[in-house]
Amino acid sequence: MMRPVWPLAAALLVAPCAAQPADSFDAMIGRGALASAEALARAGGDSTLAWLGEILVLRGRAVEAQPVLERAAAGRFGARRATAVLAELAERRGDPVAVRLLAQPLADAWRRDHRGWSADDLIAAGRVLRLLGQDDPDAVRDALEAFDAASAADPTAVEGTLRAADLFLERYNAPDAVQGYRDVLARRDDDVRAMVGLAHAATLTGGNALALVREGLAVDPHSVPALLLLARLHLEAEQYDSSRVAATRALAADSTSLGAWAAVASLAWLADDGEGFAAAERQVESLSARPAGFYAAVAEAAGRHRRYAAAAELARRGVALDGGSVAALGALGTNLLRTGQIAEGRAVLEQAFARDPFHLWHKNTLDLLDELATFETIRTPRFEFVAPPEDAALLTAVIGPLLEEGYDRFAARYDHRPPTPIRIEFYDRHADFSVRTIGLAGLGALGVSFGTVLAMDAPDARPAGEFNVGSTAWHELAHTFTLGASANRVPRWFSEGLSVLEERRARPGWGAHASIGFVAALASDSLLPTARLNDGFVRPDRPDRLGLSYYQASLVVEFLEREVGIEGIRSMLGGYATGDDTETIMGRVTGGTMAAFDVRFFGWLRERFATPLAAIASGDPTVFGAPLAAGIAALQAGDSSAAVMMLTAARERFPAYGGADGPALPLAMTLWSTGERQAALEALTGVTERDETALTANEVEATWRMTRGDTLGALTALERATWIAPYGLEMWRRRAEVAGALGRDADAVLARRAIVLLRPADPVAARTDLAAALLDAGELADARRELLGVLEQAPGYERAQGLLLKARRAGTTP
Repeated sequence: MMRPVWPLAAALLVAPCAAQPADSFDAMIGRGALASAEALARAGGDSTLAWLGEILVLRGRAVEAQPVLERAAAGRFGARRATAVLAELAERRGDPVAVRLLAQPLADAWRRDHRGWSADDLIAAGRVLRLLGQDDPDAVRDALEAFDAASAADPTAVEGTLRAADLFLERYNAPDAVQGYRDVLARRDDDVRAMVGLAHAATLTGGNALALVREGLAVDPHSVPALLLLARLHLEAEQYDSSRVAATRALAADSTSLGAWAAVASLAWLADDGEGFAAAERQVESLSARPAGFYAAVAEAAGRHRRYAAAAELARRGVALDGGSVAALGALGTNLLRTGQIAEGRAVLEQAFARDPFHLWHKNTLDLLDELATFETIRTPRFEFVAPPEDAALLTAVIGPLLEEGYDRFAARYDHRPPTPIRIEFYDRHADFSVRTIGLAGLGALGVSFGTVLAMDAPDARPAGEFNVGSTAWHELAHTFTLGASANRVPRWFSEGLSVLEERRARPGWGAHASIGFVAALASDSLLPTARLNDGFVRPDRPDRLGLSYYQASLVVEFLEREVGIEGIRSMLGGYATGDDTETIMGRVTGGTMAAFDVRFFGWLRERFATPLAAIASGDPTVFGAPLAAGIAALQAGDSSAAVMMLTAARERFPAYGGADGPALPLAMTLWSTGERQAALEALTGVTERDETALTANEVEATWRMTRGDTLGALTALERATWIAPYGLEMWRRRAEVAGALGRDADAVLARRAIVLLRPADPVAARTDLAAALLDAGELADARRELLGVLEQAPGYERAQGLLLKARRAGTTP
């Protein structure tokens, strides 16, 4: 069932680019000139009392603003604006009765007849309708209509467009919000509110939120919304000191801001500063009787730091204060889902969606849960596989043994045993996986680990050859151990680095490997220092930064382990578990500063990549340069001898590179065509053992090795290929035949079982082949069960009858 999202459709009116008067209150507020705006409002007497009250609120002087606004609400000028601001103050105080007493009459008047209302009055109506929308979904749609009407009534103003965009952003509708903010900035390029709105939208769409918020702060250094977003961005990057500075500045600008106190409280909570957190709670309690949003904000911060169970409990405190808080209900439901409490999480999100049916995150997640309810769950001793019914058995059969191997290996390596069962969900549509992770489509990742709950793309979520299913599952399971060993406090860079390193060690070819871009970044000193490596994951400053950071992080932890051993890695995870920061932990484990570590680390990198670095230093930024181009040209001209010579010279510039755009693959193909078979295989393994998605190269390697009688090598290549394309029926057939020929009974059984589960054209023959493999492996009961099933379908099938007789005889042999 797909629940309809209520049609909060964008109808933002693009006004002509007429200039707003320089002394406009809204323009002054937009660029942060609050002191000047206050002086102007005071000079206006009764006619500008409503503006004066609103400006005082924005300057953090709500107590002083209250009587001013009450006087304006009872007067002739700006009464409706003053009423709207008073209602918003009542909401901040946690007084729903006062909110309704103030907001409902104005909303009713608007609904009866708002013909002839000014743009200012229409905006006031939209503001109170937004407040009433917390209990009445229809009011949200009415609020949008009022804001659009305000834009039509005064096409030179931007406030209606701005507030409509805010309404979209609150409900995670980033595209319509972005359109609105851009319309505002097209007419008023110094409006900080629109700049901050775009920055918030960028956190949903993957844009450079940090740069956008800094643009806003360059215009208004005291903008509380901008400072709070800056504090959040620094907190997500685990730059705690920078986050604290921004939060403190926000609090200095407005000590009544619940958001500022939530930022301060989040920092204290994450630092295990109980006194600091309690002090922030007391301040918030003095400002609001029902600060559910405060606890929702701290819960969101905890969730972004992977402390999902604690985030759920923080959100639960918010729900206890206000059972109708969509923010608190959403934070609770989302984090319950992340900890595997699917039924309770769904029930809570249903409550949130009932109160706000325009909220895209909640709508998308509930639609996903409808889909998830149709999935099949298969339990093994330590894992729970959840996948579409047509995929579940195959994925369990193929990935189950791999994860069992991983559990044992990681348990020994990290001296930690996570509670079981570990749940792993497979999604056959990438958009569904994205929604499971962030509530919205568009996430570029392949998998996610919430600890003992994993989610990832199923093999058919992407074209065959686009990703490696085995390495992805292995990567996410490694997170389960590093998160658990650190009490979910490990920094993103360290956990990702360990997961990528574990991939490379699990199977030849898995995990990230050296790239031309990485060596070029090393040559230009543009890799991040270890102290800032988290930035590469949470706020990349260039398109390739995320990929660079994954590989760099894996090299950092590889180098660390060379220096301090696995005991040092365990010590670091334990240090995070007790709340120590990275600088302290690195000092204790390495005996020096992070800067000193970086000197050694980057020295090691330059030594490791000395050959390609030398090529770059000689003036060739592409590393392979002229030799590769000459080799390709020789191939096109049919000169194999020259091609081999030039491609070999190109490969020697960067022997560790196995990418499809490098010399290794064309060199291998050329060598094979000229009869240099062993050299060709050596060149080809330079691809298959360094590129985890090299599907075609692995298929070719398997064929070549079979031609040369290297059956075991062929099996290894086929195993790699089936991790890249586990739904490839023909590949499994080849793997089954080779494994059987080698007497690798367990591998043959796996391959034959995969063939059956892939629903081949002749299922009877496939099941019989599986039974034969089971017999060879000594699994007599399973073989008999399979054969009896075959004979139910084809009672006269002689081959099955013969195998069943053989199985019975084997079962009676002493």
